[in-house]
Parts: sequence; C-alpha cells; structure tokens
Amino acid sequence: MTADAHDTLAVRWAPFTPRAAVLVLNGGRADALEAPPRLNLPALRMRPFATGVIRATAHDHVLVGHVRYRHRGWNGGREDALQDAREALRALLRAAGDVPVVLVGHSMGGRAALRLAGDPHVCGVVALAPWCPPGEPVGRLRGRRVAALHDPADRVTSARETWDFLDRAERAGAHTLAVPMTAGGHAMLRDARAWHRTATSLTLGFLGLAPLPAALAGRVQRGSAE
Repeated sequence: MTADAHDTLAVRWAPFTPRAAVLVLNGGRADALEAPPRLNLPALRMRPFATGVIRATAHDHVLVGHVRYRHRGWNGGREDALQDAREALRALLRAAGDVPVVLVGHSMGGRAALRLAGDPHVCGVVALAPWCPPGEPVGRLRGRRVAALHDPADRVTSARETWDFLDRAERAGAHTLAVPMTAGGHAMLRDARAWHRTATSLTLGFLGLAPLPAALAGRVQRGSAE
C-alpha cells in the first residue's frame, strides 16, 4: 500500500502566499520497520528548530513543514526515510508553489536531506549531527550550499565522518561549511539554544532573508559565487 503524499507532510506554518519554505526532517533509527510511536522523541527534538524558524520569519511568508515517516528506520536499501522525505518535499511544493526551500535535518533526517539536495528547489541544507556513512553519495550536491553542525563528542553519529563527507562534497562542487559544536552530543540537548540559533541563522541566510553570521558567512558566500 502506498501512502498518500500528503500523509508524509505536517504543515507547521502556512502563510497565505508563501515566498519560501523550510522542511524539517527528524531522526530515527538505522533499521526499524515499525511506525514511529505517538510520543516520538526524535520528532519532538526538532520542534524548537521549526519554532525558531517560524518566529524568525513571521513577516517573510515562509511555509514550514515537518516530514512524517511511515517507518522509524532508514532500513538499508529500502531507504524508507528518504522515500517519505521525497514525498513530503513534493507535497510541500504543491502547498507553497515554485519557491526556494531549505532542508533542516537531524541524524537520519540529515542523511535524507543531503540526498534530497539535488532537487532544483532546494537552495541549502542545514544538517544537524547528520548520519553520513562512508561512501554516501555527494554528486547531487554540486552547486548546493551545505552546512553541518556536529559535536565531536557525539557517540551516535560520527563528526569525523561528517567532516569527511563535507570534504568529498566540496571536491564534487558543493559549497560547504563545517560547524563544530562545543556541546550537545547527538541529542543536541546541552546548549540547545546555540544549536537553535545557529540553525535558524543559517536557514535565513540560505533563503536570503538575513545575512549569515559573520563567522560563517565568508566561506559559504565565496563558494556560492564561484
């Protein structure tokens, strides 16, 4: 049975005439075929990120949506999270129209966001403690702007693998920015406000709604102008 595309998207904020959109993708598990539970901590973890974007773009007509997965896991070659994220992006574009989109994904959701970045509507990806296993493809990131936030102390996903992924993506033509976080681990709970602020600033910068933070702007803007 194929899920209806609208089932994979929960709209958090919908202005009357969207000028841009943000799609939030929470994490999950490597392998788990069951549906996410009603009290889904990975999804709850991303609510402050969505709320931060909504508040920061209150007057900028930005539609904000959240992917709803049918399964908790990526599940190997099934790539369930990616399939649902792709359907959610299509539903988001049907709701918002022909607008630029920023993807904000955590862990498994970060992996899905990086896979979706080749869509022509995607103008940037903010990956939070993403799952970037060795050999993860980077070709679709050519010309895309990608920022990854990761705490080197993360013991669930590897910051080293994230930096290696960004290096490969840069060589493939992406414009990347690595942002080491000083705390938070994988759950991003300690010093959570720093994660929220940085992710929101990058999202607004990628959408052209605000300058990127001074410490981060140079490399991304130089890369995007090449």
